[in-house]
Amino acid sequence: MMDTVAVNGEVRRWEELRLQDFLQSFFFGAGFFETFLVTGGVPMFLERHLARLRSSLEAHAACVRAPPEDVLTARSVLDSLHRCLEADASLGPRFTGVGKLVAGDGRLLLSFRELPAPQAHTVLDALEDRCYRRGDPTLRHKSISYLRQYAHFGRGTVFANEAGELCEAPNGNLFFLVGDAVVTPPLEVPCLPGIIRSVLLEEGRLGDMPVVERTVGREQLEDVRGCVLTNSVSLALAVPRLLGRELPGSHMLAERARVVVRESARREG
Repeated sequence: MMDTVAVNGEVRRWEELRLQDFLQSFFFGAGFFETFLVTGGVPMFLERHLARLRSSLEAHAACVRAPPEDVLTARSVLDSLHRCLEADASLGPRFTGVGKLVAGDGRLLLSFRELPAPQAHTVLDALEDRCYRRGDPTLRHKSISYLRQYAHFGRGTVFANEAGELCEAPNGNLFFLVGDAVVTPPLEVPCLPGIIRSVLLEEGRLGDMPVVERTVGREQLEDVRGCVLTNSVSLALAVPRLLGRELPGSHMLAERARVVVRESARREG
């Protein structure tokens, strides 16, 4: 974690923050967060992240105190981000790393951290069966009470629902190469409406392969030829082994996904 942060647009030092200003967020998980890639001082898909954050706050207006509307705009966050980078020599205006927004207790906290070590692929060999309930709306929001997912970080886990449908990984959405299509589970399985997931679905194709929403059950694993994990920091990671099966098409699929995502980010500015 870097030392310089912003709270409701005000540049602060991390050590100046008071825990009592974030009691509901950090003691009860009554808040939401967004994590995004910053490249050369430019945040990727900021508008999309803020739209998802506002949607979560609106869906839980009765229990989470939202920050003022004016600090939840892209212009305000971008201004805060640039002032933080200019104020801290360890960041600098061309900072490349990870930005994080936490909303709760009437405040929007913007913080920064270094990029994780480069990673081209990940292995998902553990199945957490029946831990998700189909249609559960709470799993569509990035709540601070992220304990189920956090407990599985680094374990190579895939979450499945009570019907045996694959849902997501702790740190991202999943895309499967099945036949001649790239398939990602629909939101109701449930899974997080990931930013990169939405970009790939909107694009609609990876090369000559359509990208579609469709359930993938455990019994269909024999038909899967490739798999990619997507999130807003790594963008697209190849999954060369999924639940004990070697998937030779994963690296090609991940490379195509990264090209599409970066081109979409370039267009959106």
